[in-house]
Amino acid sequence: MNVEFLKEAVKIWNRVTVGEPSNSDLFDFEVQKKLLNIFAVGDCYYFIFNIKESKFDLMSEEVEAVLGYKPSEMDVSMLINKIHPDDQPWFLNIESKITEFLGGLTLDQIPNYKFRYDYRIQKKNGDYIRILQQSITLQYSEIGGIMKTFVVHTDISSLKKEGNPVVSFIGLNGEPSFIDIKIEKVFPIPSTFLTSREQEILLLLINGQETKEIASALNISPDTVSTHRKNLLFKTKSRNTSEMIAMAIRKGWV
Repeated sequence: MNVEFLKEAVKIWNRVTVGEPSNSDLFDFEVQKKLLNIFAVGDCYYFIFNIKESKFDLMSEEVEAVLGYKPSEMDVSMLINKIHPDDQPWFLNIESKITEFLGGLTLDQIPNYKFRYDYRIQKKNGDYIRILQQSITLQYSEIGGIMKTFVVHTDISSLKKEGNPVVSFIGLNGEPSFIDIKIEKVFPIPSTFLTSREQEILLLLINGQETKEIASALNISPDTVSTHRKNLLFKTKSRNTSEMIAMAIRKGWV
């Protein structure tokens, strides 16, 4: 378990939980569940995140179908440590950006923003999927501190195969939206051990293309593709292409 990752996340969350909870601001949970029709575009689960106490007040049963874990197995520490190692710094940077944005909102604006971003997370069987995290404030204090959020995790692996996480702030009830926000890299983003060309070739191999087809698609020679394939096998310590493809999917290399 990456203890430092959890500590940094808690530090960020502590910045936004100022003041005491206001029960009058606790939205009807049944209304929140109806929002699943808006939030979800695929297999999903939802939970209530108690930011002030860094715990889940509720975890939906659907988490088992998506990640393989029973609700009783899930806690905040376990969930965020299942985030792909390369996406953990992105997670921290995005959470920091959201905290900064919330600090500039009025009390009336707080419930009118949905926060949306993606990252890879590991299932119980070891495979990685890409989830879309969408959250909205469920409870906040009289001075604007965020106490609880309603969060939906949707499996979007079929929609986004590769690329870095992106974040958007979606305005509701007339508030402006901010799409694909630029993220300041407060926490350093690790570079992948594969080059961009190697990642391209690996993705095409996963899609079932052969050396000649890859060469044609990338406008390079078959010999160059063969060299890259040999390098990929060496870097990934794979015995053959099938093993490399299985490992790439499981570990989220592309």
